[in-house]
Amino acid sequence: MKNRDGLIRLKKFHVDEKRRRVAQIETMLLDFDRMAQELNSQIEDEQKRVGIDDVSHFAYPTFARAAAQRRDNLVNSANELKDQLSRAQDELKDAMADLKKVELMGEREQMRDRAATEAAEQEQIDDIAGRYAGR
Repeated sequence: MKNRDGLIRLKKFHVDEKRRRVAQIETMLLDFDRMAQELNSQIEDEQKRVGIDDVSHFAYPTFARAAAQRRDNLVNSANELKDQLSRAQDELKDAMADLKKVELMGEREQMRDRAATEAAEQEQIDDIAGRYAGR
């Protein structure tokens, strides 16, 4: 039984680890989205300030061009993170299923132990009752 308890603790640890990873990726995605929105706002402000919003124009602001590149890089990174999030969520589901299996096995083992104990107790009661009945 101690072996099973250790296995359950290990599986719970794995589930917690997977949950932390999913939460971390979700937080990073939110941060990337917020940063991309801020860059969009900065690009629009710079375009309004200069009065040029045509990217191909020779006088298009360098800051806006660089901010757009950073935004595009963030969007690409966010897309890669979405793939990682999907994999991490799948790993979390698998870890939770493994934990559930081990917990169910532990419950079944406890039920068998209880049934065996109850049967032994009933046998003792029957034995005692038989002794008193034979008097």
